[in-house]
Amino acid sequence: MRIRLLHRGAVLFSVAIALGGSAAGAAGSEASAETNAAAIDTVWVLLAAFLVFFMQAGFGMVEAGFIRAKNTCNILMKNWLDYCVASIMFFLVGYAFMFGRGNGFIGLSGFGLSEAENPSGVPIWAFWLFQAAFCGAAATIVAGGMAERMKFPAYLMYTVVVSAVVYPIIGHWAWGGGWLAGLGFGDFAGSTVVHTTGGCIALVGTVLLGPRIGKFLTNGKKRRARAIPGHSIALAALGVFLLWFGWFGFNPGSTLGVSGPGQAESAALVAMNTNLAAAAGAILAMVTAWILYGKPDTSMTMNGALAGLVAITAPCAFISPVASIAIGAIGGIVVVFGVVFLDKIGVDDPVGAVPVHMMNGIWGTLAVGLWGQEALGLARDGLFIGGGAEQLGVQALGVTAVALFAMATMGIVFFLIKATVGLRVSKAEELRGLDIGEHGMEAYAGFQIFTTT
Repeated sequence: MRIRLLHRGAVLFSVAIALGGSAAGAAGSEASAETNAAAIDTVWVLLAAFLVFFMQAGFGMVEAGFIRAKNTCNILMKNWLDYCVASIMFFLVGYAFMFGRGNGFIGLSGFGLSEAENPSGVPIWAFWLFQAAFCGAAATIVAGGMAERMKFPAYLMYTVVVSAVVYPIIGHWAWGGGWLAGLGFGDFAGSTVVHTTGGCIALVGTVLLGPRIGKFLTNGKKRRARAIPGHSIALAALGVFLLWFGWFGFNPGSTLGVSGPGQAESAALVAMNTNLAAAAGAILAMVTAWILYGKPDTSMTMNGALAGLVAITAPCAFISPVASIAIGAIGGIVVVFGVVFLDKIGVDDPVGAVPVHMMNGIWGTLAVGLWGQEALGLARDGLFIGGGAEQLGVQALGVTAVALFAMATMGIVFFLIKATVGLRVSKAEELRGLDIGEHGMEAYAGFQIFTTT
């Protein structure tokens, strides 16, 4: 009897140990799954940040290719320093203004990332790097529009202000819990926050700078735009491919993870829409230029791809693939006619920064209100989906406010710079080239690249 009781006790003890071990194992497996998910999301955001950073090389190559050889060092230096200055300023104050606790206009906590807010599900260091790369991209857009005649010190001063104050405030409105976010404004990856902001500032800057020497010819009262060809379509083409590649970090990476419910599917849809819009933009820009000029212009085609990428950046997560083709195609048409329009009104934009980024940033933002879907995460359905014009109205309000704020604030900044250190180099320096005048070196040493325009 005693042996039988001992046996039963041993059996019950073994069962208890087994059940306890199973419960502990289940809890451990659950904790392990959460840890793995967090690690996967962190790697996803870091890889996206690296791709967005690599877009700086793309911007550099595009802008260098589309300008003259005598200014190559200068434009590359601006692209380098854009990211360097943006990184420091976004760490010190920009992140706080963008994501800190504050009000609907600006964040006011987390300076230097001290006790900073983290709205993402990944470590704040990864989230900061991703957002800092976006800040650098917004700053570097302006370099192309003001290329070949702006003083380097003046450009550095501009970069400090835009990356520390202007871009973060606009980012707070849409992504940091600001007043636009409260209205349900949709800008998934930055057609407004990044591209419209950069493009509007480029427009103000290039108007205040005035056109390059020899860009516009006058005959009596008539003014005619003269093409000033860039020195390397090959460099520009490489830059476009690099930017297209980097955009797969820019847009899909904005999901900020792939482990959560629906995140992986959303990232895949975003990547597909991004690619389709770029392709459609390139094709329609080529066709439009072919009709207007009788030739399939290479530079217009490349800018068409970039136009499609800019236009799809806001709606990429909220629309169907068919809609992405339409948005990219219209973007390709917009960029060609945008270049024509600027030439007619006497605005000299050497690389097409305004048509690509401002005009198509606005178009992409409005497209959210046309094709956006509530089922894909938007606040409400767009006009073409049966949701009426409410979302379109919110989008129009948001992009208008951003454009006016960016142009007004940076217009004041440029005016102050012009009145103090000056915006534009001398005529002699512009003719000789900014590489020698500003940096004391040449991008192509040993080659005769001096021109009289």
